[in-house]
Amino acid sequence: MEKLSKNTTLFYKIKKIFFPFYRSKDIKKLFYILEKDKEKKSQVAMFVGGCVRKFLTNESINDIDIATIFTPEEIKEKFKDSEFKIINTGIKHGSITAVINSSKFEITTLRRDVKTDGRHAEVSFTEDWKQDSERRDFTINSIYMDKKGKIYDPQNGVDDLKKRKIKFIGEPTLRIEEDYLRIIRFIRFSIHYKCKESDSKIIESIKLNLNGIKNLSKERILSELYKIIKLRNIKDLLENEDIKDIFLVIFPEFKYLDRIKNLYYLPEDDVLFQTPTAIFALLLIDEKDNFEYFCHKYKVSNKLKKDLTFIADNFIRFKQEKNYFKKDLKENIYKLGKNNIKKIISFIYCAEKFFSINLLRKLIIDVDKIQVPIFPFNGQHVIDQGLEDGKKIGFALRELEKCWIENNFNLNNKQAISIVNKVKKLNILNI
Repeated sequence: MEKLSKNTTLFYKIKKIFFPFYRSKDIKKLFYILEKDKEKKSQVAMFVGGCVRKFLTNESINDIDIATIFTPEEIKEKFKDSEFKIINTGIKHGSITAVINSSKFEITTLRRDVKTDGRHAEVSFTEDWKQDSERRDFTINSIYMDKKGKIYDPQNGVDDLKKRKIKFIGEPTLRIEEDYLRIIRFIRFSIHYKCKESDSKIIESIKLNLNGIKNLSKERILSELYKIIKLRNIKDLLENEDIKDIFLVIFPEFKYLDRIKNLYYLPEDDVLFQTPTAIFALLLIDEKDNFEYFCHKYKVSNKLKKDLTFIADNFIRFKQEKNYFKKDLKENIYKLGKNNIKKIISFIYCAEKFFSINLLRKLIIDVDKIQVPIFPFNGQHVIDQGLEDGKKIGFALRELEKCWIENNFNLNNKQAISIVNKVKKLNILNI
C-alpha cells in the first residue's frame, strides 16, 4: 500500500510538471475574458485557496477558486455573450460560479471583513490583495497563484504548508470569533496534513471558544464533519492528542473514536469500508441507540440513517447468533449481498477486540469463494400449478424460498408441489 501511495504521488508530480491545471483550455478562456482591456502589469485575477494548496502538495484538484478585483456585476458583464454560463451562487458575498463544459470555477471579489458575529460576515469589496488575504482563515489558504503559476504569498503560507503547520492568520482568537466553524476546519486541516503537534497558543484559543460552536447551524457543522470523515487518513486523528481531545468535546457522541486505530491494518484501497457511512458506523454504533441520537441531533439524511440502522441491526445479530459467519454465512450472503456482508465483517473487525486481522482476511476469502445461488422458482411456476390469487401467489413464493434456504438452497419439484398444494388449501384471510 505504501508503494501504491508513492506511485500516486509520483504521478501527480509528473502531471504537475507537464500538465499543470492552469494550462487547461477552459481556464485560458476564463482568464482571457477576465483580463480583457486590463491595464498593463495589473493583476486582476488569481487562483487562491484549495486548488493552489493542492497543486503545491501534488494532490488531485477538484474545485478551483479564483479571486478577482472585479465586482460580481462587472464579472457578469464581462462574461455576457461568452461560452460561460454564470450562476449567482453567493452574490451577496461577492461570489459567482462560471460554468463551461464540465468545469466549474468559483470567482470571488477581493473582500475585507467589516463585521462578524461568529457565524456570518459582513464584507466590503476591495482591490487590495493583501487585505483580502488578511480576512482568510489559515495561512495555507491565503496563497495566490497567477495564470502562469507564479506564487503570491503575503501570509507565508507556502512555508507553513511545507512544515505541515496549520496557523491562523493574525490573532487566532480573533479569527475564531469571526466564524466558529474555523475550529472544525482547523481539525480537518490538521488531520489532512498529518500535523502531530499543534501550536499551544492556538489550542488554548480554541478551547476558550468551544462554546461558540453552539451558535453554528447543525447543517454547517455536519457539512464540515463530512469533509473530515471523508479524509483517507482519518486514522491520523489519533496521532495528535490536542486535536483528538477537542474533536471529542465537539462530538461527544463519537464514543468509539479509538476504533479507528484498526483502520491502520485495513487495505487503503478497501473502498467498501473507507466510506463516510462506514466511518460514522465505526464511531457511533453499539448495542444501544447511540447512533440514533446523533442522527436526530444533526438531522442526517434518511439514507445515512437507514445504512447505519442496517449495520447496527446486523451487529446485534452477530452478537446474538453464534453461526452468523459460520454455517449461516451463505444464507446471509444470499439475503444481504456480498458487499454488505464485507462491510459488516470490516465493521466488526474494528469494533471487536477478539476479531483478529487473520480472521478478517479469512472471512473475506470465504465470502468471495461462495457462489450465491439463484432462487429457481417464480410466479409463473406457481400459477402453472393452479394458484390464481395474487396474495396466495406471493405467500407461496415466500414459503418456497424459505424452505429452499432451510434445505441448504435445494428443493426438488415434488417438495415444491407439496408446498404449493398446502397454500391452495389455506384461507386467504389467514395469510
